[in-house]
Order: sequence, then structure tokens, then C-alpha cells
Amino acid sequence: MSLKNQITEDMKTAMRAKDADRLSTIRMLLAALKQKEVDERVELDDAAVIGIVDKLIKQRKDSYTQYSQAGRSDLADKEAAEIKVLEGYLPQRLSPEEIAAEVAKIVAETGAAGPGDMGKVMGAAKTRLAGKADMGQVSSAVKQALSR
Repeated sequence: MSLKNQITEDMKTAMRAKDADRLSTIRMLLAALKQKEVDERVELDDAAVIGIVDKLIKQRKDSYTQYSQAGRSDLADKEAAEIKVLEGYLPQRLSPEEIAAEVAKIVAETGAAGPGDMGKVMGAAKTRLAGKADMGQVSSAVKQALSR
């Protein structure tokens, strides 16, 4: 079963269980997926769905930070709950050590020598590690690898 079909089935389950918070998050995710399909006239595969889920989680984390700093714990709690639901659709994430090992391989393959090659390495890392690792962690691992 594709990830998109799994999300649709989860929406139906949330409807039956009358889980309003989970249902609204899943509907928001399905709307984002549908928007991407309509805009680009494509059928999304699992990798594209994971990319959209990643993007939505990043948005929620940014909102959570802003709400927390503003003292709006009610809104921050809502964002945290949405993050938890969305993270359920991501594959197992790589550990920092695994990320560093993958980045080292990519640096060796691309022949990157210094900080000027960061774009080349990040481009390769995005295609290889999309959905498997947080790109913020990948970026810092690349910076560290290229500064040696």
C-alpha cells in the first residue's frame, strides 16, 4: 500500500473514531498532497509524499517555536500534536553518526575539498537522504566534514 493510500485510510479511521484533532491534521496533509498534484499535474510517489510531510513538519516546528516564545501555549500544544501525527508518516530517521557516515561517503564521491563545495555536496545529500534525515542535521554534518 502506498503512503498516500495509507494516509487516506488513516483519515477514514480517524473519522470513525471521531478523533477530531488527528482528522484535521490528516486532512491538512491530504490537502497539501492534492495541491502539489494539481499544481504540477503529477501523481505523487512515496518519496514526494515524504518530502511534503517533512516540509509540513518544519513549518509546524517553526510555528511551535514562535507560539512558545509568545507565551501562547494553547497554540503551541496544537502544533506539537500536529507534528506528532505527521511524524508517524516518516520512515525511521538516521542517527547523527549514520548521517556523518553518509556525508563522508558523499564528500568522497563528489571530490569536495572545502566549504566552497557545500552546494555540490548538499545537492547530492538531498537526493540520497531525503526523508531519511533532517536536512538541518545533514547541513551541519556537511559543514563539519568540509571544514576539516
